[in-house]
Amino acid sequence: MNAPTAALLLTIAASAVTAPTNSVAAGAARAADDAGIAPFIAHYQAEWKGISVGTSDIQLTQGVGPGQYLYTWTITARGIFRVAYHDGLVQKSWLTMTGDHVRPDKYHGKEGSSSVELNFDWQDMRATGLSETKPVDLKLKEGTQDVMSIQVEVMLDLKHGNLPKTFQIIDKDQLKEFIYTQEGSAKIRTAIGEIDTVIVTSQRTGNNRILRMWFAPSLGFVPVQAERSRDGKVEISMRIKSVDHLVAIEPRPQLKSSAE
Repeated sequence: MNAPTAALLLTIAASAVTAPTNSVAAGAARAADDAGIAPFIAHYQAEWKGISVGTSDIQLTQGVGPGQYLYTWTITARGIFRVAYHDGLVQKSWLTMTGDHVRPDKYHGKEGSSSVELNFDWQDMRATGLSETKPVDLKLKEGTQDVMSIQVEVMLDLKHGNLPKTFQIIDKDQLKEFIYTQEGSAKIRTAIGEIDTVIVTSQRTGNNRILRMWFAPSLGFVPVQAERSRDGKVEISMRIKSVDHLVAIEPRPQLKSSAE
């Protein structure tokens, strides 16, 4: 899996938002948000030097068990970038929200013939799997995330006001340390007007690349802008095209037959 493509996955931003219009659905979405991060689906557009180079979709959906979720991200290149990245990138993280934090249970990433599979065993504190053809066997530290679950963890941390300064993140077959800094707040202009945001930067220890993200509390801390820069120069940014909060549909009770 190409490193620039994986880096593109970590970059997100915004320009237009839609919200539930039905009052019942909106109330249910707010109730889900009170319990953690409300499920949502968002569509983004990537830009490189002002040129549209691709689209991406992210989706957080509820799983089967209590507190279980699936976080999915797909990226499709367009234009000249299809020459370098003709295969779409799909990454998924199965995770569990426990209290105010996230624990990844399983991760899957695929780009063409390249793939990464990780399984998290929190009882034995080990992550095992396969990165392309290389076996993975890493000792977990409390709070370790994968490259997808970290995004949901940051959203939760901002919501509860307890963003840690460092995170341990498994990227392919390596455990890497990233420094996270909450820079403050800003009102930014988008296609739907000005939005109040919280700004967070992340940077791998010893690396000169910085990812800066703007999260919107009014939208359930869905990120609304992001830029990846090196040595102070923006390399790539992304703009969201839409975001909707999803409401879980409760199963209808089965009616008893007259014979019962």
